[in-house]
This record gives sequence, C-alpha cells and structure tokens, in this order.
Amino acid sequence: MSSSDTRRFYPVAALLTGASMWGVIWYPMRLLEGGGLGGIWLTLTLYGAAFAVTLPFTLKSLPEFTRYPGWLALLMVTAGWTNIAFVEAVLEGNILRVLLLFYLSPLWATLMAWAILREHITRMGYASLAIAMAGALLMLWNPVLGAPWPQGKADWMALTAGFAFALSNTVTRRLHDVSIEAKVLSVWAGVSILALVMIALFSLPMPQPSLSIFTGAVALGVFGILLMTLLVQYGVTHMPVHRSAVLALIELVAGAIAQQLLTDEVVTVREWIGGGLIVLGAYLSARASSPKDY
Repeated sequence: MSSSDTRRFYPVAALLTGASMWGVIWYPMRLLEGGGLGGIWLTLTLYGAAFAVTLPFTLKSLPEFTRYPGWLALLMVTAGWTNIAFVEAVLEGNILRVLLLFYLSPLWATLMAWAILREHITRMGYASLAIAMAGALLMLWNPVLGAPWPQGKADWMALTAGFAFALSNTVTRRLHDVSIEAKVLSVWAGVSILALVMIALFSLPMPQPSLSIFTGAVALGVFGILLMTLLVQYGVTHMPVHRSAVLALIELVAGAIAQQLLTDEVVTVREWIGGGLIVLGAYLSARASSPKDY
C-alpha cells in the first residue's frame, strides 16, 4: 500500500469504525440501565468520564471562551442536549426508528447553513429536503390523529437530538478560527453541566448501582463515547464532507443489524419506507455538499 493509499485508508477506516460504534452503543447503555444506572445519571457518568480524561489537554483553551462567549455557550447547550436526548431516546425507543429520526439532522443542517451561514441551497439540496421531509411525515404519521406527530417521548428525544446536532455542527463551522481543544471542551462540559442542571431542576434521585456497573459506565465513556468520537472526528477532518456524510450512514446499518440480533423490536413497513426516504434524503444532502454544481 502506497503512502497516498494509506492516507486515504486510515480516515475511511476510522469513520466506518466510529460510526458503527455509534450504531451499537445503545446496547451496553441498556445493560447499564438494567444494572441501576440509567437516564440522565448514565449520560452524566459517560460524558463526565470523557470530560475528565480530556481536561488536561483541553483546559489550555479556556482563554478562547472570552473571545466567543456567546457562540461557545450555544455550542455547549446544543451539544449537551444532543447527547442527553440521544441517550434518552435509545434507552426507551425502537432503535432503528430512533436512529432514522435522528438522521433528519442533514435536513436541519441544510436549512441552518442557509439561515446562519448564508450558504446557497442547490437543486440537489432542495430535493434532499423534500425527500427527507416526506420520509419523516410518513414515519411520524399517527392514524389516530390523522396527522404526522411524534408518538411518545423517544420520538421527541430523537427529533430534538437530531435538530440540536445539526445546530451544534453549524455553530462548529461558524467557529472556524476556534481551536479543536476549545470545541471539545465545550461539548464535554456542555453535556456534563446540562445533565447536572437537569438533575437539580427535576430533583432526580441519585442511583445506587454496584461498583461494577459504575466502573463499566466510566469505561464505556472513555473507551466507547470518547474513542468513537475521536475516530469520527479524525475521519471527517481528513476527507471531503460529501464523502464522510455518506460513509457515516453505516451507523444505520450497524443499528439495524444490532436491533435484529439483540432485540425483538419490530419495524413496520411504513417505517421502513419512511426511513428509506430519510436515508435517501441524507445521501442526496451529502451529494449536495460535493464541489460539483448540480
């Protein structure tokens, strides 16, 4: 393998590995919840562990927060809600349905890039918006109401997590001259702080898991959450956006396979069709990011 092939191989391998891990991370989370550590307390433990491990490397970026306090605060809030809502969704909802609703994020990102970053939407971009929205309406169709509407807490969490994820990515792109250390610090701190605020606000009782469960959560935070985040970030940093966005769809494949093997959850025909449209919309959105003019 030549050096150029190696430079192309590692980012692809990193992104595929990291995205696949995101597709199956829900399973150990559910095991930890079954052991007595669930909900927001689980999120705090997972992301708090990642925050603590990276702090020696990110703390030096603290002075940057005085330059862009508003934008970095927004990044903390959006990243915080993204991860808290995602964990809540995968703990309670049908895995593939949750992942597909979360993958409306490219639709939100396209609209935010137009509104915030003043980016032009191409014809392919408009097509991706229409197709993804049609898929979402189909998946969310409630026959009782006769209208599309989220069918429970997991749907709401998945949708808002995807929206917040798109907003956090848009803010990250807006902060192009802010160091990666400051952005990482914002993300980990945002999740931890928002989780603590919610625990205090809703008076959530402290769980009493066994030492093995707590240790497992810390390990999952460091060798799961942190590792797969680094892998994905390395991959997307070293390849074009349109290519990385397509490869990241492996998360849905991994999630679907894991759901079939590890649960008895059923996905209806309507959900499969709607989900297929969302995936197609995400793919076209990625293509719309290509340097080509459509």
